[in-house]
Amino acid sequence: TERIKTNDQIKASLKEKEIMLKEIHHRVKNNMQIINSMLKMQSRFITDPKTLSIFKESQNRVKSMALIHEKLYVSENLSDIDFKNYIHQLIKYLIMSYRINSNNIVFIVDIGDVTIDIENAVPCGLIIKELISNSLKYAFPDNRTGEIFISVSTDEEKYILTLKNDGIDFPKDIDTDNTKTLGLRLVNALVKQLNGTLTINKTGGVEFIITFLKQERYYEA
Repeated sequence: TERIKTNDQIKASLKEKEIMLKEIHHRVKNNMQIINSMLKMQSRFITDPKTLSIFKESQNRVKSMALIHEKLYVSENLSDIDFKNYIHQLIKYLIMSYRINSNNIVFIVDIGDVTIDIENAVPCGLIIKELISNSLKYAFPDNRTGEIFISVSTDEEKYILTLKNDGIDFPKDIDTDNTKTLGLRLVNALVKQLNGTLTINKTGGVEFIITFLKQERYYEA
């Protein structure tokens, strides 16, 4: 009888914590949506194109993180998200944000039933956002058509994230390790946060390959 009573108490406690975690993810998502809305409202009063672009990028970064918490809120497993579904939603949002003609740019997404824990999902989501944004803004000038390919694969030890496009060649003179471009600086910082490696192939467009292990992450200050 005591064992049954103890088990019931443990189940009740776990259920309570699950409800609390769902509420936290829901509130975080809502707060990020509020920040996104505030940035959008403020951007309506901006006339300088460069400043407006900065505000838009900030909105998109907030949105990419908000989507993570939205997916966790509806997930049965509160520690992992369905990354394929997340990327599809992120792509739709970015196409709308940059007002891209979907007939010009074709997205090819090659992701199986991959789940990623929240510790890795947030930096991964931001990396993908930065690389997709970079492709949409610079790889296909003058309404050029092309493809953006995204792949996430996994085995028992690691994740492999690949994003490439067949647009114009990536500038050969850019030092990606010491770039002044905020987007690439963020990508480098996020790869380090994942304790991963970044490989860039600059032939026939550009291909980014990020590999990181499935293990506890140690964040740098």
